[in-house]
Amino acid sequence: MAPSKVLAGARVVLPTGIVHDGRVIIDGARISGGEAPADAPVTDLSGHWLVPGFVDIHNHGGGGASFTSGTVEDVLRGIHTHRLHGTTTVVASTVTGDMHGLAERAGMLSELAEQGDLAGIHFEGPFISPCRKGAHSEELLRDPDPAEVRKLVDAARGRASMVTLAPELPGGLDSVRLLAEHGVIAAIGHTDATYEQTQAAIDAGATVATHLFNAMPALGHRAPGPIAALLEDERITVELINDGTHLHPASLELAFHHAGPGRVAFITDAMDAAGFGDGRYMLGPLEVEVADGVARLVEGGSIAGSTLTLDRAFQRAVTVDRLPVEDIVAAISANPARLLGVYDRVGSLEPGKDADLVVLDAGFALKGVMRKGAWVVDPQLG
Repeated sequence: MAPSKVLAGARVVLPTGIVHDGRVIIDGARISGGEAPADAPVTDLSGHWLVPGFVDIHNHGGGGASFTSGTVEDVLRGIHTHRLHGTTTVVASTVTGDMHGLAERAGMLSELAEQGDLAGIHFEGPFISPCRKGAHSEELLRDPDPAEVRKLVDAARGRASMVTLAPELPGGLDSVRLLAEHGVIAAIGHTDATYEQTQAAIDAGATVATHLFNAMPALGHRAPGPIAALLEDERITVELINDGTHLHPASLELAFHHAGPGRVAFITDAMDAAGFGDGRYMLGPLEVEVADGVARLVEGGSIAGSTLTLDRAFQRAVTVDRLPVEDIVAAISANPARLLGVYDRVGSLEPGKDADLVVLDAGFALKGVMRKGAWVVDPQLG
């Protein structure tokens, strides 16, 4: 077991508020509620912030590696890339593909989830609307037949965390009910649903809005569409991509105002280029051009995921959006951890939980990352 260590002097963000000149004791892989041994090393974090490790429920890859098509080594490289940016818990998201290929991919990703590298699998497609397909191959889209949805869930061997679907399609509501019955998050996204159809999906058991505002009809004053239904319903957590490209700051503010900080989850929707650089990439079967950090399909120009990392989303939320730090921590750690059912282990800095944490400087730039008590990024070496 790793020796105890003490992190002292930082502003520590706890569920109960901010503790100035705080002191967090790490005992092995967990946060301790007791006293540190007299000889425990102390890391002085004066002038810094200490926040829980970030939890990303929607992420397609990074570091030049794809969760959808890469090898095991590729997937591990993508996971490590995001850990370097503070994401200590990550769900691997796939994109639309043929059913056989997705089932095979689910089998491989489930092994990584079983060994603790991933928190689960998110299937984004193929059960989405061709009208709102975004960066998904239209030829491979299909209606959400509950039997086929069940095949993907079964292929994930108990590690399916979420399925994004368009509930207005044939079989949509039955598929939502199926997912809810099997303890899998049903997420509404890439959808052309009306306000009323969205309400019906929520009543059937949907609990997440996949990247709210993106890949769905805009808010209308006569036909409010899915956005109004998703924002107003207390049962829904809304995903937001806070990269300055996917959302105008006013849209982010609107979501926080109506949903409240308890119903927002910051995500990256990252693709291979996150933490890697501009260039040409493949997102499933589609070619993507990344220029100045913005990913777009080569054919058609649709936004194709992001190159976002959650440390940048956090810093932007403070410096551009002027959100309270406690609200950002809820959106980037606690809320997604609760959605995944892992809040008993991660998502806050409380005794008994995994020692997953992020050190930020006074300007909210990342300086340190710890996962299960071991430094991934050592603030003393930065």
